[in-house]
Amino acid sequence: MARTLLALTCLGGAALHAPALHALALPGPALRDPALHAPVLHVPALPGPALRVPVLHAPASRAPAPRAPVSRASLPGSPAGGSGYHSYAETVAEAGRIVAAHPGIARSAVYGTSYEGRDLIAVKISDNVAVDEDEPEVLFTHHQHAREHLTVEMALHLLHLLTEGYGRDKRITGLVDGHEIWIMPDLNPDGGEYDLAGGSRRGWRKNRQPAPGSSAVGTDLNRNWPYRWGCCGGSSGSPAAQTYRGPASESAPEVRAVADWVRGRVVDGVQQIRAHIDWHSYGEMIMWPYGHTRADTAPGLTRDDRAAYAALGRSMAAVNGYTPRQAGDRYVMDGTLGDWMWGTFKIFSYTFEMYPARGAPGFYPPGRRITAQTARNREAVLRFLEYSGCVYRIIGRAARYCGAGEGPAAVPGRRPVPA
Repeated sequence: MARTLLALTCLGGAALHAPALHALALPGPALRDPALHAPVLHVPALPGPALRVPVLHAPASRAPAPRAPVSRASLPGSPAGGSGYHSYAETVAEAGRIVAAHPGIARSAVYGTSYEGRDLIAVKISDNVAVDEDEPEVLFTHHQHAREHLTVEMALHLLHLLTEGYGRDKRITGLVDGHEIWIMPDLNPDGGEYDLAGGSRRGWRKNRQPAPGSSAVGTDLNRNWPYRWGCCGGSSGSPAAQTYRGPASESAPEVRAVADWVRGRVVDGVQQIRAHIDWHSYGEMIMWPYGHTRADTAPGLTRDDRAAYAALGRSMAAVNGYTPRQAGDRYVMDGTLGDWMWGTFKIFSYTFEMYPARGAPGFYPPGRRITAQTARNREAVLRFLEYSGCVYRIIGRAARYCGAGEGPAAVPGRRPVPA
């Protein structure tokens, strides 16, 4: 039986299992259901400064309140110039407009807070959006690295694609009806705003959390995840390094917020998220775990696992022109989101490195490139969604790993039995 979600946590997980969220008041219908059982938290209004609840597991010392939003005018084709890239405030506002235009299938809420106090938002897209149904769940995460602004535009492209295509495109309609799709458009808003503050392009990668015992600032979010954190020479213990992994895993509040949210999607002992894409730039690659080793198989990653990963990765790469490869084949990286998702929960997790393939324009493509480079991933994303309920289906092993047919994880209305 489908479980009705607490409206405050409609985008963060079932009320009985997920950390509490406070709803983000975006234009459109209210996100609350008074019949459900959880404390009523303040609902901030947009626009204007938002009141905030404390971040989960916040560091002992907090930064001052964030400065005024940064316009990304320094990127050619930014919204200030008439088109293109969105600042943090503009991203939140655009997500609000999308939710308001499609209240029957889209809802937004806050799942945590950045180090500098910015809300971390998530948008859920599904046919019965206010209900936690027994459907395969899919997660898209964007902008772990501050200078990778094109990934935020990819998030907005997906929001438009899935909401505007619903009811018009049979394929998209079926995917939205059969899945619960979560999009987190900006995991690192502090770093993103700092990267372009004052009209500069700083090439900033990390968040804005000071390193303890050092004058250096920032943790590489994609080296701060708790699976094989700091294990294998794929991150740095130096606070000044670009790949600084932090003093401990999940020391970055942005990482802890997402990790708590993902842990909150374990319902009745079963992780509901089946598949995940983490968006980065640049390199034009589709990568899969593990990153902490160059070995094709390793503890927790069997030959069948690797075969399924590679088959879907190659299938998606065939339609967007990216290069498919296991993450460790590029270079060893530890404490990554993809390794954590698979190593901890067996969520099929891919990393998409977007345009360009190499060299100029690097992290700062001109705005005129945005539409083509986000739309380039349309077919790959739809193909990903079609296999997300049981990725083993692509190698003909659905019956073994998922049950009959596509398996319970791929059939709406049925919940997989814990192993």
